Amino acid sequence: IRKLIPDAPHEVLLVLDATTGQNAIFQTREFMEAADLTGLIITKLDGTSKGGVVIGIVNEFDIPVRYIGIGEQVEDLRPFDARQFTESLFA
Repeated sequence: IRKLIPDAPHEVLLVLDATTGQNAIFQTREFMEAADLTGLIITKLDGTSKGGVVIGIVNEFDIPVRYIGIGEQVEDLRPFDARQFTESLFA
């Protein structure tokens, strides 16, 4: 990629499955040792009560969540909104 785009990559994103719960913290730690992580994509937030692990990851690693997946279609990948996410945890 750097041959075509010298300043690539612009983002290094880790995709995490929200249903993995606390294991997502271990996965993030391991991935950070291998790459310069710039953000997260959290999938399966539509069918889990374990989405709260996102808070732990952001607090421990200071990595922004860029997108969330709330379904199986491409259009179900949406920009992350912290306020909306927090409200959904307590709804």
